[in-house]
Amino acid sequence: MTLLGFLAFLSLALTVWQWIAARRFPLHRRLGRAEATPAVTVLKPLRGCDTETRACLESWLRQDYPGALQFLFGVESGDDPACEVVRGLQAAFPRADARLVVCPESLGPNAKVSTLAQLEPLVKHDLILVSDADVRVPPDFLVNAAAPFRDPAVGLVNPFYRLANPASTAMRWEEIAVNADFWTSVLQARAFGPMRFALGAVMIARRRRLEGIGGFKSLVNHLADDYELGRRIVRNGGEIVLCPVVVDCCEAPQGWRAVWRHQLRWSRTIRVCQPLPYALSILSNPTLWPALWAGVQPGAAAFTGVAVCLAVRLLTAADNQRRLARSWHHLPWLWLVPVKDLLQFLLWVLSFVGNRVEWRGRRFRVQRGGRLVREGECVAG
Repeated sequence: MTLLGFLAFLSLALTVWQWIAARRFPLHRRLGRAEATPAVTVLKPLRGCDTETRACLESWLRQDYPGALQFLFGVESGDDPACEVVRGLQAAFPRADARLVVCPESLGPNAKVSTLAQLEPLVKHDLILVSDADVRVPPDFLVNAAAPFRDPAVGLVNPFYRLANPASTAMRWEEIAVNADFWTSVLQARAFGPMRFALGAVMIARRRRLEGIGGFKSLVNHLADDYELGRRIVRNGGEIVLCPVVVDCCEAPQGWRAVWRHQLRWSRTIRVCQPLPYALSILSNPTLWPALWAGVQPGAAAFTGVAVCLAVRLLTAADNQRRLARSWHHLPWLWLVPVKDLLQFLLWVLSFVGNRVEWRGRRFRVQRGGRLVREGECVAG
């Protein structure tokens, strides 16, 4: 067997292993009753809004949760369009402890974390939840997500998330990356040991754990604030737990250029945070290696290998998406799976040949350790 033949077989084995790891996780499992309902403060850093923003924010105010809840909505400016949405929700839910807070200071290049750091002194409760503006949750989310904190060793809880509203072909490509590959790769990585990173869509942490790492202000210079938060909490003795309830990410419609920038930023972020695992991740590309094998050494064996790898890849990707989304709506777009794999190789290459990213309409350089520097800034040392 040639080297490319071996790599094709290896990528197939890794794909099957990833699928098995996902099948073993109790996705969507719910508690029969509320077992722990500690008080929670929900932090929502906002910037702008779209047609999904109100519904996403409202889903948090409609939580069926017996414990006390505090909601802090942070904006950089009082002129932000999100302010009107929040005021409308305050009027619709007058009994909710919900506050709109203008956070005008720029404490560092990560504007989201800068807002969180300014909200932190207003937190009332011992559990702090951070969530992106585009996240929509089911009514029983907090009941299930707070339950692991009965164990004092738990420092942070994460749910998986799915891209819920792909509105273009480009977003369908990203849907495969998120709904088929990302959550299953997290579970595959967990097979090597406890999680040492957090997933940024929703993060729930104990207040004392957050204070123990220096609060949000200590993360303001990092692009991957979720990764860094999880890493520091684990380093300080806390455990990260995955909640089986899945939340929805409802993004505004995007074309190829916006999705490509997002994926490139994500790739470069992972590469600087976990350089060796990310470098080795290319081995699990089940379209690239069989295609190269067939191209270099055509013949019956290579053709059969390509067919088997492609069939397994399509079947496992379809099943992974079905399990996460509880739907088969993605089947007409399954042809994008091998396209995604080949584009992923290009992203992998580009992640190593540059350190510039675009985020929230601004350009940055990502330095060693995931530190973020605005374009044009000089950093001492």
